[in-house]
Amino acid sequence: MTTVTAALVAGLVTSFHCVGMCGPIACGLGTLAKSEGERLTAASLYHSTRLVSYGLIGALCGALGQQPLRWFFASPAALLPWVMVAVLLVMAFGLDKKIPRPAILNRFTARARFKACKLSAYGGASAMGLLTPFLPCGPLYLVFGAALLAGSAAKGAEFTLAFGLGTVPLLWLAQHQFHRIRAKMTPLAMGRMRRGLALVTAVVLAVRLHGTIPGAFLGEEQKTEAKELPSCCH
Repeated sequence: MTTVTAALVAGLVTSFHCVGMCGPIACGLGTLAKSEGERLTAASLYHSTRLVSYGLIGALCGALGQQPLRWFFASPAALLPWVMVAVLLVMAFGLDKKIPRPAILNRFTARARFKACKLSAYGGASAMGLLTPFLPCGPLYLVFGAALLAGSAAKGAEFTLAFGLGTVPLLWLAQHQFHRIRAKMTPLAMGRMRRGLALVTAVVLAVRLHGTIPGAFLGEEQKTEAKELPSCCH
């Protein structure tokens, strides 16, 4: 399982949380539409702009973390797969709920939602999509933090885009069948599914990564020196 695949699965895992938190926001945008076609277009705009925003933030995080990582690792993204294991375990045990959420973000997003409701269906959907990454969300903070280890702006964008894509299917379904989903799947059931999927994915990823840490902390010069050591030293 690659890191990008792990990010995609992490997005799917997080989407169980998103249905409860972002679902009402995403579904509320549909009330601005005047027809079914307009509602579908608005939903598409919401997800598209949300992914663009995720990608931009991921690129910024990847660029910021690139140089500091090169001081310690031969490969800038050496630890990212293992960080994803940690992120998934945090989700599996519900520890992401303990991550502080700045009150200023609550106020900012509340005002943004109020202003978005005054726009057209397309304008409101686009605005809320771009602002979604700024919602006070523990799992999202973890993913953006992990993107610092991506190794480059391009890899950071790829990583967060994969995560964002993983959240789309369930959120899209919620936008069209929100009341049915809430009636059939209680928050407790969705929480258990989320934690179970996160735990299974973390275990599978850890097994696949077995033996990948040795040498990750060595730069190219140190690796060359190690190879040149006489055999009696091994």
